[in-house]
Amino acid sequence: QVQVVESGGGSVQAGGSLRLSCAASASGYIYRRYYMGWFRQAPGKEREGVACIHSDGSTKYADSVKGRFTVSQDNAKNTLYLQMNSLKFEDTAMYFCAADPNLRQWVGHFVSRPAVAAWGQGTLVTVSS
Repeated sequence: QVQVVESGGGSVQAGGSLRLSCAASASGYIYRRYYMGWFRQAPGKEREGVACIHSDGSTKYADSVKGRFTVSQDNAKNTLYLQMNSLKFEDTAMYFCAADPNLRQWVGHFVSRPAVAAWGQGTLVTVSS
């Protein structure tokens, strides 16, 4: 069983930066085999898979954030991060941390809340133009 809790959202002007954190509670077995990642959902839109990372260090990004966002993890702290730079108005959304062995398949796609092993409660990011 795995649980995740996000933090770090807020308001920023376009061009600014924010870092989101996600604390994961899981056994080492799960943590080593699951993808950890980020989704976002803007009002009236489906959930978009933004980025993910595996314990082996492999990552995947949606084209919409590639080159601006960086996903990383601190394995010792079981914490996932999303560094967001050069933020745009269209990055405004609720950001959700998620964990699932198959999470990678949804990154880069809009999906209707896939049945992943764990969702966080979400943290709001607002970018003003």
